[in-house]
Amino acid sequence: MKKITMLFVIAIAMIAALSLTSCSEKKAATIKIGVAGPHSGDLASYGIPTIKAAELVVAKVNAAGGVNGSMLELVIEDDVCQPEVAANTAAKLVGDGVVAVIGHICSGATKAALGTYLDSELLAISPSATNPPLTQSGDYPNFFRTIAPDDAQALVEVEFVYAQGYKKIAILHDKGDYGKGFAEFCKSLLEADNKAEIVLYEGITPGAVDYTAIINKIASSGADAIIFGGYHPEASKLITQMKKKDMDLAFLSDDGVKDDTFIKVAGEYAEGVYATGPMDTTSNPLAKEALKEHQDAYGEDPGAFFLNAYSATLALVNAIDVADSTEYADLTKALRSNYVDTPLGSISFDEKGDAIGVGFAVYQVQNGAYVELK
Repeated sequence: MKKITMLFVIAIAMIAALSLTSCSEKKAATIKIGVAGPHSGDLASYGIPTIKAAELVVAKVNAAGGVNGSMLELVIEDDVCQPEVAANTAAKLVGDGVVAVIGHICSGATKAALGTYLDSELLAISPSATNPPLTQSGDYPNFFRTIAPDDAQALVEVEFVYAQGYKKIAILHDKGDYGKGFAEFCKSLLEADNKAEIVLYEGITPGAVDYTAIINKIASSGADAIIFGGYHPEASKLITQMKKKDMDLAFLSDDGVKDDTFIKVAGEYAEGVYATGPMDTTSNPLAKEALKEHQDAYGEDPGAFFLNAYSATLALVNAIDVADSTEYADLTKALRSNYVDTPLGSISFDEKGDAIGVGFAVYQVQNGAYVELK
């Protein structure tokens, strides 16, 4: 009887030890975070800053001991800003066991990936996907963003048009979810206010070499300003070809053009171009710190959406810490119920997933650099 009892006690002790070891291993397991966006191709300048932002945040967190005893690991996937590629990218990240995704970058690619994440109960935080239906449709409760949506961006753009006294507006877009969506919001606002006339509204073909046909239409329309919804490759071609024809019209665009790559490609023709973009928060102490970290680590200033991506990563890490969990329901609740200090300021997220405390401003290329207009 004593022998049986002793064996029983030993067995219980072994089970307990194994259980504790298992719990310890589970607690110490690496937490994988996905980073998705264009890391190659024409729009890589939008995606690579997000990788670097996530790398810097994760390095700091891991150096301080990780989150709740666990180290963070990034799983990076390239979607080239193409919806059909983004769907595969999302499947890869799900298969790799990530607990959440920083990204995607382009609105069309983001939309293509969100269904896969939702089915797998994963959230995504984008630093740049501004298409309003991503949050406002209610279809993607797993989507968050650290940038204001395009309806807010379009309002800033249209109010600037009025302030500058432009009366005849040509609106162009690249036919994509982001560019066309932004253009349509501008069109709706202009039509509702009736303070300026829309003399042309048309989509262009992305990737085309020659935009002479649409430029001739603009010249014939009598427009004194152009609003373009889309990205820098098309914008740089449009403005270059217009200026070479001595067309001196105001060119206004969006945060898809508010990128240094646009200035590098368009060169002297970029001078004077307007673009909306996230409000300048570089005076924020955390922004200064993040920018210095980037300079120290990579030897250069960061590109587009770096501070938004840095803030998105901080918000996700904070949610994991506060919730002491990587479960979808716990993380989404933590994101919506807590504020976190970031380079963008102290932010949280509303029920739709939009960031509380962020907004847009108008910038102009002056002496080869974008300058925020006050």
